[in-house]
Amino acid sequence: MKFVVSSIELLSHLQAVSRVISSKNTLPILDNILFSLEKNKLELTASDLESTLVTSMSMENTTDSGVIALPAKLLLDTLKEFPDQPLSFDVNPDTLSVVISSENGQFTIVGQNGGDFPQIPSIREEEKTSFQLNADVLQQGILNTIFATADDELRPVMNGIFFELTTNDITFVASDAHKLVRYKRSDAKADADSSFILPKKPANLLKNLLVKEEGNIGVEFDSKNAYFVMPNYRLVCRLVEGNYPSYNSVIPTDNPNKLIIDRLKLYNALKRVSVFSNQASNLIKLQLTGNQVTVSAQDIDFSISAYERIPGQYDGDDLEIGFKSIFLIEILQNLQSADVVMELSDPSRAGILLPFSTENESEEVLMLLMPMMINN
Repeated sequence: MKFVVSSIELLSHLQAVSRVISSKNTLPILDNILFSLEKNKLELTASDLESTLVTSMSMENTTDSGVIALPAKLLLDTLKEFPDQPLSFDVNPDTLSVVISSENGQFTIVGQNGGDFPQIPSIREEEKTSFQLNADVLQQGILNTIFATADDELRPVMNGIFFELTTNDITFVASDAHKLVRYKRSDAKADADSSFILPKKPANLLKNLLVKEEGNIGVEFDSKNAYFVMPNYRLVCRLVEGNYPSYNSVIPTDNPNKLIIDRLKLYNALKRVSVFSNQASNLIKLQLTGNQVTVSAQDIDFSISAYERIPGQYDGDDLEIGFKSIFLIEILQNLQSADVVMELSDPSRAGILLPFSTENESEEVLMLLMPMMINN
């Protein structure tokens, strides 16, 4: 089996698929990337058993078909040092040795039997749900929600992004029980109502891949696995099993107190004032009166405190509410609007943050944050 490939092009594809490889692989074969050559098409596959990423490249100078697993780290470390040039791979199927020839030299590595590489799981036809989703919609859905996913071993359903498909829209939800994000798109829909929970790792892989993709992405899933088919990549992943909590029931609907405030001004004030908060609790207080917000924090143990006043449009009763500063900062970081709307009812109920305006009329973003008790 022989083929010639551009060093830069091969490196780009290897870097993309190698992100799947885990540093704690249970099977030694998973430290390798599977090279599969058939006619003029070279497929590269990497897996950690939970997620598998496949990319394909068109070849010109090839002889024979075959498969071999090659060490990912060694290949990546070698290719990084090459300027753009054609590399010739000559694979001996009997000894599994590979001779890589460049313009000025030769490099010999030893692979493993490609037949030992785990098989890609298939989607069961009787359970299959499939739909098309625009690459930008999928990317925005992941970008807006992934920061709010949990790392909770006791409740694995919270460790991913919940995709809720209906015939009218698609909703992406993530929550870690402190904060919740609901991102809805009315310009995307499915043929029937269904849902699945995408784990955090494949969601991150998709987020990086979708930057380069355009057009529609094919999505297929059953109760256990999902396939995401892009023009240059195919991602197969095991889904989180279980039922996602009823997220709509925790979103308060009656919020009489409304604040419209400059997002960056509030964000920067929080960054400064939160330095003075107690390191264990990260508690900051927001005092809303008239047309201003007072952001304050203190650490009694070290006798330090700080406050800043920011102008805003507030409509409601005077209110003092506490939040964990790192969560509120994170939410403001992930809202795209210049001004944000904060909807509050009382100091013991969740606060809702919304963008004041959106460029895209078909998207709806809602972020929720649970308050912290204030000890006066």
